[in-house]
Amino acid sequence: MNFALPGTRRIAIDGDPAALVRIDRAAEVAPAEAGLTEPAVESIASAMLDDMFATRIHPAVIFCLRRHGRVVLNRSIGYARGLAPERPLAPNARIAQPDTPVCLFSASKAVIALLTHKLAEEGGIDLDRPVSHYLPAFTGQGKSRTTIAQVLAHQGGFPQFSAEGHGPEILTDWDRCVERICAMRAEAGGRRLAYHAFTGGFILGEIIRRVTDAPVTDYLDAKLRKPLGMRYFTYGLDGRSRSRVAENHVAGQPVRWPVSRWAEDALSVPFEDVVDISNRDFFMDAVIPAGNLYATAEELSRFYQMLLDGGVYQGQRLFRLDTLARATQPASNQILDRTLKIPMRYSEGLMLGMNPLGLYGPMCGSAYGHLGFMNILGWADPSRGISAALMTTGKAILGGHLVTFMRSLGVLNHHCGGLRA
Repeated sequence: MNFALPGTRRIAIDGDPAALVRIDRAAEVAPAEAGLTEPAVESIASAMLDDMFATRIHPAVIFCLRRHGRVVLNRSIGYARGLAPERPLAPNARIAQPDTPVCLFSASKAVIALLTHKLAEEGGIDLDRPVSHYLPAFTGQGKSRTTIAQVLAHQGGFPQFSAEGHGPEILTDWDRCVERICAMRAEAGGRRLAYHAFTGGFILGEIIRRVTDAPVTDYLDAKLRKPLGMRYFTYGLDGRSRSRVAENHVAGQPVRWPVSRWAEDALSVPFEDVVDISNRDFFMDAVIPAGNLYATAEELSRFYQMLLDGGVYQGQRLFRLDTLARATQPASNQILDRTLKIPMRYSEGLMLGMNPLGLYGPMCGSAYGHLGFMNILGWADPSRGISAALMTTGKAILGGHLVTFMRSLGVLNHHCGGLRA
């Protein structure tokens, strides 16, 4: 069913979309090895890939699903480059592959959060101590008693940059971002729930940098990227990889006031500017802890599978069980997020599922993970034994594709069972 609304910016495809599907057959196991039937797997693939692509919002859709630790699906459909809404297919267009790297945007937050928890596990920091203990400039203006835990849980009191005018390029200037956050007035931490789109990530990254006396990328490499055997899974992207990265495009309904104002307040920069800079070299040169980690869908699923496996990967323990227990337990009840304007439930660093309907579909109360701008999703659901990653390249706030998104998650959850929180 086509849910497109008049005026929707959509891609145009000639021919059979099935010709654009790519399957990582070497990775996928027989459905029975993961406790599923072949019809169930094909139904999930149809919902998560074919139906999402059929909205004509996303030039590329990439999906990886593990169940009981086995890769059931690792597939892609569409074009990584050369196809954009309301434009003809470019002569040099490149079909997306299952191993095409994609910018995770805010789905990156789960990684900087787990790195922060890891540093606490190693004794480098105490999550319940004020940020100012590790970052002395982060004081006054309502921030003196704000703890690291409150920043992780989006209760730090500084969800957006100050109103001082700036362009999107500010996000690529680490030192300037930290200076601005430290200088800005903020509400006393813990008083309200308000999503910190970029600000919290810079503060967490700066704490890691100061405590370890090394770039946050070094800590990421040592604690996650190398132990997990990742090809990408890092902030920014090196020059040799940029020809493979999927481009992002503005799609869907035009973003007008008051939605445009809400989006700019949440993101700290205009919606379309975020999409534009994400395809630029200077963005890929930068380190933005809450916004520019690059990974494949399989890599993101692998990360969540490690969490689902109690912090162990291939016999190597990366996190203690008590660390993961704290990282995934609720830090707030289901309440209105003052930034996103919707009910949310967070742990100290992750977005949590909800019943009867939440971010990860119906009856997902045990799930945890993180959403990325706009329909990028990485998550684990212990009740279903799944770890999954959905990558999309059409950036749309409004449109009928959101109905398809939730319906597709419903199909996935139905076939994987586990309907108790």
